[in-house]
Amino acid sequence: MEQEHLPHKLQLNERRQLTMTGVTEVVSFDEGAVVLQTSLGTLVIQGRELKLKTLSLDGGQVAVDGTVSSLVYEEPRQSGGRWRGLFR
Repeated sequence: MEQEHLPHKLQLNERRQLTMTGVTEVVSFDEGAVVLQTSLGTLVIQGRELKLKTLSLDGGQVAVDGTVSSLVYEEPRQSGGRWRGLFR
């Protein structure tokens, strides 16, 4: 069964309030990092005193409060690992 594509949008206010849509799964969270699976890939949010304030996976909405220091989308890993391109 193919998963419906949820629109993905981020809004960050004053580095303290992050709201987003298009979240399909909360992979992990603690005060230093939140890892989310989104419709456009894995998103890693790093910061201090992070808290999940809103969580509605039915609608794909998540809100995070705290001090956000970085937002990084992880690239999917290629099969064969890091040495694959070296030995052709």
